[in-house]
Amino acid sequence: MQLVVARIGRAHGIKGQVTVEVRTDEPELRLAPGAVLTTEPASAGPLTVADARDHSGRLLLRFEGVDDRNGAEALRGTMLIAEIDPEQSPEDPEEFYDHQLIGLNVVLADGAEVGELAAVLHLPAQDLLSVKRPDGTEVLVPFVTEIVPTIDLKQKRVVLTPPPGLLDPSAAEVASAREEG
Repeated sequence: MQLVVARIGRAHGIKGQVTVEVRTDEPELRLAPGAVLTTEPASAGPLTVADARDHSGRLLLRFEGVDDRNGAEALRGTMLIAEIDPEQSPEDPEEFYDHQLIGLNVVLADGAEVGELAAVLHLPAQDLLSVKRPDGTEVLVPFVTEIVPTIDLKQKRVVLTPPPGLLDPSAAEVASAREEG
């Protein structure tokens, strides 16, 4: 199974280093020197990490064979992908790999069906769950404990406690009218 562990950002300096947007909770393992990563696009890799270091709170990587700024800049936007055991789970029970979540049933706390989890979107501000509704529409749900209190892999379901209007914008208008009235 393949897992996206980082996205290459801009070049840093003149010796082939790049900044990376880390997408794993185990960068010290997945992005350590010697790690061989496949890439998307595939034509950019595979890449072997030659050096990894922290610089002002940002992870910098240098790859074997990439020795100058031009080579580093050519990698910008490339996704770094690690091979993992499909049965493996993160150490923290509150963390999940995307492949574990996609396809789970999404329900409200009272058991009402919301839809199926179609994707996990990793955005700069926070992660979002893309839920495909039975009518074919999509709803984006912030992946935060207050809204997604329960993920039960054994029962294959995600439980939501959404604020008014998150799943149905017209419900927000009704709740807003009540507060004003």
